[in-house]
Parts: sequence; C-alpha cells; structure tokens
Amino acid sequence: MSKRLVGLTALSVFVAATALEAQPVNAAANPNRVALEQQFRERSAKVAQQKLGLTDAQLAQLEESNARFAPQINQLVMQERDTRRQLRVEMTSGNQANQQRVSDLLDNTVRLQKQRIALVEAEQKDLARFLSPVQRAGYVSLQAQFRKRAQELTRENAAQRPGAGKGQGAA
Repeated sequence: MSKRLVGLTALSVFVAATALEAQPVNAAANPNRVALEQQFRERSAKVAQQKLGLTDAQLAQLEESNARFAPQINQLVMQERDTRRQLRVEMTSGNQANQQRVSDLLDNTVRLQKQRIALVEAEQKDLARFLSPVQRAGYVSLQAQFRKRAQELTRENAAQRPGAGKGQGAA
C-alpha cells in the first residue's frame, strides 16, 4: 500500500508540476490549477506523515514551512530553467555564440546556485525547529523521490506528446 501511495503522490507531483508549467499564474482564470495544487498538498502531507512518523502538530508545522518556502523554490526553479534554456539557445550558435551573453548566463547560473544553497539552509533551519534530524533526513529523501518520479513522468509525458522530437526535452 505504501508503494501505491508514494506512486499516487508522485503522480500528483507530476500533475501539479505539469499544471504549474503549462498554465498561466492567474489562478482565477485556472481553477483547475488550484484544485491540483490542493490535491498535491494533501497527498504529500499524508505520505510525509506516514513515512516520517509525524504528529499532527509536526504535520501542521511542515505545511506552514512548505507554504513559506514553496514560492521561493518555485521562483528559483523557473529562473534556473530559463537560464539553462537561454544558454542552450546561445550555444546552438556554435562559433557565433555571443561570448558576453554566455558569460552573463554562466554568472547567473552560479548566482542561482548560491541562492539555492541559501534557501536550502534556511529551510533546514526552519525544519529543525520541529523535526528530528532523522525526520529531516527522511523528508529530504522523500522530496528527492518525488522530484525524481515527477521528472520521469514528465519525460514520459513529453515523449508521448505529438510533435515531441529532437530538442524538446526537459530543461
């Protein structure tokens, strides 16, 4: 049953990630997005509570922490994806690539990596307020599993879409 629940949660991660990528940010124009995000949060919470042995109080604090950090993480992910996309575009020019533009994009990549590290540190400090070190490590592992499965599902979905071909892989 736990594998099935993890699978369902990973699927909800995929659905939510796909919905977040494909739909504009205006939630009023996209009521489905709000429902998908809520469904994802509920399923993730159940899996986290079961896998990590969280109390209801810890779960509530985890949800609050996620609500604080998720927007920052999502923004950073979008910036990283956009930077990689721009760098790929520039590099397809071969010898005609704009050297200064490539340099700026590489600098931006390093800046975003530093932001990611600072964000992870802040999130871990916040989680340490109410999770044991073992629970925090389990949570990091659970997040990695969800991300990996979501990426796999995203690739599978992209491969099945009409017109999916060369150069249209995930960022």
